[in-house]
Parts: sequence; C-alpha cells; structure tokens
Amino acid sequence: MVKIKIAKKGTIKPIPPFKTLDEEAKFWDTHSAVDEINKGTTVGFHRANKTHTITIRFEAEKLQSLREKADRMGIGPTTLARMWILEELNKPSLL
Repeated sequence: MVKIKIAKKGTIKPIPPFKTLDEEAKFWDTHSAVDEINKGTTVGFHRANKTHTITIRFEAEKLQSLREKADRMGIGPTTLARMWILEELNKPSLL
C-alpha cells in the first residue's frame, strides 16, 4: 500500500518568472523538475475533466498583460482566461 502525503498549501514555492528565454534555458540546464522530490516519493497529478478546447487570438501586448496578471495570481494565463470567461457565462443573462 502506498502512503499518500498531501503537501500543505504554500509549502511548494513556484519558480519566479524568467526575464528571458536564455535565462530560463540556463536555469533548466542546472536544475531538474524533480530536484525536491526525495527518493521513494510518489507524485500524483490532478487531471481536469475538460472535453473541448478553443483557440483565442490576442495581440502581443494583450497576451503579455494576461500573462503578467496570471503570474501575479500564481496561475497560468489559460487558467485565468478560462476563469474570466466562466464568470461571464455564469452571470444571469439580461437578454
């Protein structure tokens, strides 16, 4: 039987955003995504139950703004965009 330990909220710190692609490449040349995982630790992943996707085009400046806002919230830009869309879709319709 595998013992499951759930990390407390806030104990796993996200990697700060990189300023350039070169900075990110240098970081990953010297780090591994599993650096903090001890030998024998089982890692689980949550998979969202999404069934369909859409593509939304943005101007470069707007996409950068979305990424910056999402980063400040500690989430990905697609997650933030999805949250905003769902908020609007869940509002009572005036039409």
